[in-house]
Amino acid sequence: MCGPVSWNILVYLDQLPEPRPHVAFALEDFETVGGTSAGKALHLAGLGRAVACQTLLGDDVASGRVRSVLEQAGIQVTAPVVPGAGERHLNLMTRAGERVSVYLSVPSFIEPDGAQFTALTRGAAALVMDLSETSRALLPRASAAGVPIWTDVHDYDGRSEFHEPFIQAADYIFMNADGMSDPSAFMRARVEAGATAVVCTLGAAGAMAFDAEGQHRVAAVPVEVRDTNGAGDAFFAGFLHATLTGASTTAALAAAADQAAVALGTKHLHPALEEMLP
Repeated sequence: MCGPVSWNILVYLDQLPEPRPHVAFALEDFETVGGTSAGKALHLAGLGRAVACQTLLGDDVASGRVRSVLEQAGIQVTAPVVPGAGERHLNLMTRAGERVSVYLSVPSFIEPDGAQFTALTRGAAALVMDLSETSRALLPRASAAGVPIWTDVHDYDGRSEFHEPFIQAADYIFMNADGMSDPSAFMRARVEAGATAVVCTLGAAGAMAFDAEGQHRVAAVPVEVRDTNGAGDAFFAGFLHATLTGASTTAALAAAADQAAVALGTKHLHPALEEMLP
């Protein structure tokens, strides 16, 4: 797995701030591990998968906490340490799941160790290449490894040049519907171009997927929502785990929906963090 991890401050409000000067009172606030690769790695590890995560960390206290939590969860963290702060977010949230994510800091990019990454790919069942400059730089090596590539393009709008190399390289593409009013045409086109499957999460409406057999749908699993952060990453992990066990697309979607519910029921990315973080 390759991509971003972060330290997040979550602040719950009764509504997202309006664009005007005013005072707001928080309903709740806490700190936790974030980042799309951290979420996927934690859920895959929780499902019993051996996970290695290549990322980028700063030399600050927050980065040290991220590394410690991931390693306690059994994840092998491979990360150069750059001077300064690592990735940190301030997420303004509502109970309805609305979010404004403010990047507080991003580590300075350095060229990744390609040989180290290639070594990590040996024996891997899948390569998860999440959106980041590090992953983008390593995509040629990922393609050369001969291992199925999985990517998550999140709210891709169909035009972003940054996303394009990931889309072209991936065998499995995940996305949400926030960037496109109707992602179906894009999903079909990618399968026709050679992707094994393209999956789009639809929030409370569940998810859909396209593969060589056509379209598949799954409903969301009813759950009391504690926090929505990381639900998409948990869904991704559930689908990947099921696929590696030989499940069909329909069965993998059902497993993914179940795993998303695991994330929705905790204020952290994964319930395992409840014991690691206050």
